[in-house]
Amino acid sequence: MATDFRLKDKLPEITENIVKTYDQLSTINHLDHCPLPSYEEIIAAIHDLTEILFPGYRRRTGLHRGNIAYYVGDMVDRLHDRLTSQIGRALRHDAGATATCENDHDFEALGQAKTLQFLELLPELRRILATDVQAAYEGDPACKNLDEVIFCYPGLEAITVFRLANVLYQLQIPFIPRMMTEWAHRHTGIDIHPGATIGEYFFIDHGTGVVIGQTCEIGEHVKIYQGVTLGALSFPTDSDGQLVRGQKRHPTIEDRVVIYANATVLGGRTVIGHDAVIGSNAWITSSIEPHTTVLLEKPKLKVRNEVADELRPETQYQI
Repeated sequence: MATDFRLKDKLPEITENIVKTYDQLSTINHLDHCPLPSYEEIIAAIHDLTEILFPGYRRRTGLHRGNIAYYVGDMVDRLHDRLTSQIGRALRHDAGATATCENDHDFEALGQAKTLQFLELLPELRRILATDVQAAYEGDPACKNLDEVIFCYPGLEAITVFRLANVLYQLQIPFIPRMMTEWAHRHTGIDIHPGATIGEYFFIDHGTGVVIGQTCEIGEHVKIYQGVTLGALSFPTDSDGQLVRGQKRHPTIEDRVVIYANATVLGGRTVIGHDAVIGSNAWITSSIEPHTTVLLEKPKLKVRNEVADELRPETQYQI
């Protein structure tokens, strides 16, 4: 069936009706204002940053001592310009100066200062990420070498983006840290808020479905599996029914804790003591003492097998 071009006469009216909603529903459009940070630019910055943090594993091969300084220097220069602009935009919007771009240079200067602070911390980030790589290798017997972790593990990718975003979060950069971790969330299935506190040697095995909330505190040498939620138990409201923000809502996980698949740990007052083990599918809303193992009781599995006209009795299996 061929397109009937006469029906395209309806398009101007459709367009007019859409544009009318920009006045009626102005809370979900950003018009007549200075530009917000660009998702494309932030994602491009993530790719450059991971290239710097793990050189030789991503886009450019054939790197060696003779050309690495030039290669990294070129990316650092590009990141300086890109982040200066994007951070400046975020700071300007957060300050409420969105109606005019007259003070653009002031916010860009502040963006440059924040960018330099961020870039100066990349060597320390590499040191911390090296511990995360080591934790993945030591925590997964299926892993043959450190290269496999860097190439293949979505947990490391999510942790890398989180650690970058967390630095920006600590520098009080709005928008951009959340943009970064939500990009990693879509890419890996692992949702880590940039405000969380996570110690060294952190390993997420498999990873899909992991959720780590904003005020969660995680110690060192912690290992968690897929589907784990470290979340809020409830959301307190004020006298007007508005959510109360700025309180600790998510649990504290102390050193050397292991949390197995699909376990849920909730609440800002909940502390999982060091060296504890939380079994799969556990639901925890109160603190657990150190060196404690928490397991669900073993369920029974009922199996019915019908063959031809014969109905065999139900058999119970202990899992």
